[in-house]
Amino acid sequence: MSDPDPSSPADPPLPLTSPRTPLQLSFPFLREGSRVWEKERKPPQPGELPSPLPTKRTRTYSATVRAKSGPVFKGVCKNFSRSQGHGFIRPSHGGEDIFVHISDIEGEYVPMEGDEVTYKVCPIPPKNQKIQAVEVMITHLNPGTKHETWSGQIISS
Repeated sequence: MSDPDPSSPADPPLPLTSPRTPLQLSFPFLREGSRVWEKERKPPQPGELPSPLPTKRTRTYSATVRAKSGPVFKGVCKNFSRSQGHGFIRPSHGGEDIFVHISDIEGEYVPMEGDEVTYKVCPIPPKNQKIQAVEVMITHLNPGTKHETWSGQIISS
């Protein structure tokens, strides 16, 4: 018996068809070891826009340079939610509370209400009418409160 010639197919080729269900990809692609893989995220709702607040990663180079060259201010942490990833600082000179994102906190402790902090400011796009705190450093921990490190260890002050 001779082998069939591999260049001549035994069955006629099938026409190309699209799958019945559309291919669904999400970016970044789901892969083992990525945070997206481990964490269940709800799909974006129709009409939902990404957050306009610039984090340390999404801030433009020019905004970072302006913030780094600006003056250092003092204030007190009004509140901070680690689970939500943001909080507010009450400036020591008075005025409107200032937004702070979790990516802009420097140091090993999670800010708690009453902690004294130093910070610089950066405008929030698109209109640059409001400001957010960047390079936030805790200078004095609020005495008598339990503080948490970013690794989850509880420290009494």
